[in-house]
Amino acid sequence: MRRLPRSFFARPGTEVAPELLNKVLVAPGVRGRIVEVEAYMGADDPGSHAHRGPTPRTEVMFGRAGHLYVYFTYGMHWCVNIVCGEVGVASAVLLRAVTPLGGLDVMRVRRPKVRRDVDLCSGPAKLAAAFGFDGAHDGIDALRNGAGVRIIDDGTPSPARPANGVRVGLTHGADLPWRWAVPGVADISRPRP
Repeated sequence: MRRLPRSFFARPGTEVAPELLNKVLVAPGVRGRIVEVEAYMGADDPGSHAHRGPTPRTEVMFGRAGHLYVYFTYGMHWCVNIVCGEVGVASAVLLRAVTPLGGLDVMRVRRPKVRRDVDLCSGPAKLAAAFGFDGAHDGIDALRNGAGVRIIDDGTPSPARPANGVRVGLTHGADLPWRWAVPGVADISRPRP
């Protein structure tokens, strides 16, 4: 297993996103295979939080690749992204779903109402809750093992032909086909790409 280098993330999110599939997300006590992602492209993307430029909330998206952008949505859920691209140009990949590989007991404690393991991390808010992500993780460097978070390559290749479709839950930029998933995996969000 090797930690992904910063150069992997120092590219536009639309390039990084499909290549993140099948990489392993690790946080204290838990780990899972990334099976669904969405790219967000800043100024060129009306669906991006960074579309109108930097704000205190989105400043990290304009920073160095490999940092986490964690935000609160709908007044009740956290979502986690990995910053991509060049400094000064906002780009990020939303981690939408993982297949749990370790720490299922921890995930079950964090998501006590979930009845099936396949539903533990099958959506961005579910993933964030199961992995314990919150606002304290915003801006940490996942490439320097910030707060015990890292993304590693265990040798499982990204799918040659990932499932691809439009992003979910957007008003603007909903027509952009910037969502990718590992085909045939049960624990991805709905609707399937």
